[in-house]
Amino acid sequence: MSDKVILVNINDKIIGEIAKIEAHEKALLHRAVSVIIFNSKGQMLLQKRALNKYHSAGLWSNTACTHPFPGEDNKTAAQRRLKEEMGIHAEVFKIFDFIYHEKLDNGLTEHEFDHVYIGISDEPPQPDPNEVSDFDYFERNFLKNELSSSPKHYTVWFAILFDRVYDFIDQQHLRERLITYNQTS
Repeated sequence: MSDKVILVNINDKIIGEIAKIEAHEKALLHRAVSVIIFNSKGQMLLQKRALNKYHSAGLWSNTACTHPFPGEDNKTAAQRRLKEEMGIHAEVFKIFDFIYHEKLDNGLTEHEFDHVYIGISDEPPQPDPNEVSDFDYFERNFLKNELSSSPKHYTVWFAILFDRVYDFIDQQHLRERLITYNQTS
């Protein structure tokens, strides 16, 4: 396990490595991965981050997220962290990436080049209690209303990527394809 993150430029070209906490203290752009799992009903699986997390503790977020280890590819990092945090093994595929820069309440700053992956699984989550305090499956409209009425209950990166995930799914007609894929695999 590494406490280093991969520093990148705005084109996601690797420019170095640094301690994870230092990257967040200095607001340095670094690589991240976010994973969103849907069940066969099309519901999005979210986790509530553990209360002992060094930032964004107790907030609802995407199914899993991480920083790839130096030398680790993004998809491997996504699948590794999905297994570590939620106890789920699922095939995932990248749908987009984005850069964001947000100051957090505790003085740290998220400045990440985030690669977003999605997949489908009905495997029952077995979350690591050191990472996850709760989880649940949610319908799109419920989350859209929640993000509008109670944004402070969600991580900043999840609030940013939520609409983009559903825009991608709608544009690609993926909901039906994901459900069909799950039923045939």
